[in-house]
Amino acid sequence: MRAAVVETAGGGFTVEDVGIDAPRDREVLVEVRACGLCHTDLTVATHGLGRLRPPVVLGHEVAGVVLGTGPRATEFTAGDHVVGCLVQWCGTCPACRAGRYHQCARPEETLRAPGHRAPRLSRSGRPVTQGMGLGGFAQRILVHENQLTAVPRRLPFDTAALLGCGVLTGVGSVLNGARVRPGETVAVIGAGGVGLNAIGGARIAGASRIVAVDVRDGSLRRAREFGATDVVDSAATDAVAAVRELTGGGVRHAFDVVGLAATTEQALGMTALGGAVHVVGLTAGDGADLTLSLPRLLLQQKTLQGLIMGAADPRRDIPRYAELCLRGELDLDALVSRRIALHEIDEGYAAARDPEVARVVVTRF
Repeated sequence: MRAAVVETAGGGFTVEDVGIDAPRDREVLVEVRACGLCHTDLTVATHGLGRLRPPVVLGHEVAGVVLGTGPRATEFTAGDHVVGCLVQWCGTCPACRAGRYHQCARPEETLRAPGHRAPRLSRSGRPVTQGMGLGGFAQRILVHENQLTAVPRRLPFDTAALLGCGVLTGVGSVLNGARVRPGETVAVIGAGGVGLNAIGGARIAGASRIVAVDVRDGSLRRAREFGATDVVDSAATDAVAAVRELTGGGVRHAFDVVGLAATTEQALGMTALGGAVHVVGLTAGDGADLTLSLPRLLLQQKTLQGLIMGAADPRRDIPRYAELCLRGELDLDALVSRRIALHEIDEGYAAARDPEVARVVVTRF
């Protein structure tokens, strides 16, 4: 099959022929129909592969059709429409049994044990690493059934692909992680793909005031379309002062979708007495070390928490968000700005720097 392979950090994506094994045990073989270009994959491909030994196939916002299953797979049959998710969960550890799948203690159980079996992906007889257990920048994926969720067949593949990461993280951070209640006030710092979904989640939760903070006019314009009641250009004004003035003293919840010490500090400043700051994003490089004043945190009664993947239960949340999309309550169509071919991933990531572009999706393989 054809797959976009990363050979070295910063070397870009090269489309090559890669072998894919037959499904074993609880694995599912899926024909990929769409895969979103998430910034996480670009960060890994550009700044370092970490535990992902090159060559590696990245891509984790995946939607497709089941082609076949291993003998122990029970969740899917051929023809099912599915969405992949990078939450890797074993189903048996204490966190999984408590429904905290995003905190699974044994995510490696969704992978093939190295050295014991043929690799899922290979090239010229050598293993090719499968990023996040998915490797969606390819014509097909071979994945543990726990990383897949069935979705309605009437949901378009290009929008369905976004459910497993950007939507799950953005909407889930509001509904699951922060548990925003009707009438509460919200600020979202960073109105990219995840931030727009957080804004949409706040609207669904019934927040009375939703303030979007960004440095780009295009992003702020889209934020209004997704439900922001107010927007703040933090390049032109003091964002903390602006949010506090708009909300009469600060918001109940501030979501930092950028993930820099400076933006988390802004979020702390935007929240009212007893407010909560939710760190959703993470930016690679300098500026990630936050200095906290413990007296300030205590006296202002602030809560600070990190949220991974929207504290998601993928099997519960992905179908829920799919239905919201089909009912028109989540406008995922508006997130898909461009549809590209597999060999255009580098160009797609370059295009994503444009503030007018929300999400780029590979739809031609």
